[in-house]
This record gives sequence, structure tokens and C-alpha cells, in this order.
Amino acid sequence: MNIKSNWSDIKIHFSKSFSSSLHVSIASVDSDNNPTTTPIGSLFLNNDQTGFYFEKFPTKLPNHSKSNNKICVLGVNSSKWFWMKSLFKEKFPDFPAIKLYGELGERRKASKIETSRLNRRMRRMSGLKGHKYLWAEMEFVREINFTKAEKINIGKMTEQL
Repeated sequence: MNIKSNWSDIKIHFSKSFSSSLHVSIASVDSDNNPTTTPIGSLFLNNDQTGFYFEKFPTKLPNHSKSNNKICVLGVNSSKWFWMKSLFKEKFPDFPAIKLYGELGERRKASKIETSRLNRRMRRMSGLKGHKYLWAEMEFVREINFTKAEKINIGKMTEQL
């Protein structure tokens, strides 16, 4: 999958993945070369094969980036309707999952535009008790530069994609 020519499709997929799962998984490797994953509910993709996430709760991911800043982000469309339709038709209309490979950048103060994007995404949950705890005072982001995209193949059900 070409990351540049398919970027708009990748962004749509990750939007659907977030809508159905409320997070993506970011894989990293610690200083002892042990793999680990971190669920991130605030990943945003930009228009130029870059992205960012708000770094309020992750602790291991920032520590891992000190010795190895390479990551892999997995976005899965977990919509039950998407899966039920696909299983019934014996084929997926879109990829059920995509992996993005990249490198973490430095942690920095979030811009007003980035904070606005977060607030717009979380608006539907603003009346819930946990909203303030989870998404208020999100001050810092970490940039990601993506270098490669990989579609997940599931045999016959994705062969036409």
C-alpha cells in the first residue's frame, strides 16, 4: 500500500477505526527489545503522512522513544455491522485493518488547532462524568512521521481489495 497515494483512504480508515474502537494501538519496543502496545484514544492524522497524539497518560511509549523512536500503529475497524455484513457476503468492502509505521517526534505544547480537533472529536462525550478526567487539560502532543503503510490481508475476504 503506497502511503502517499493512498493517504486519503488511510485517513478514512483510521477515522472509522476510531469511531468503532475509540482507540488505536501503538506498538513500540523498550530498551531491552521487548515489544509492547499502548492504546491511544487521541491519534490524529494530518494531510501529509504525519500525525500526532495527545500525551497525557502514556508513560512507557515516551520512555521507549528515548532508545528507539520507531513505532507501528494498528487501526482496526471494529464495527459489528461492518464485520457482520462482510462475513455474510464473504468479503470485506474495505480493509478491516491497516498498520502505519513511523517515528515518534518530540513532545511539545499542543497548538490551538490541535486542541480544537480533540475537543470536536470528544464533544459527544462531554456530558459524561469521565470526560473531564480523560480529555480536559490535554496540553502536550507528540508528533509522528509516518513512512510506510501496510494493509491487513485476510485471505479470500480481502483479495479483491
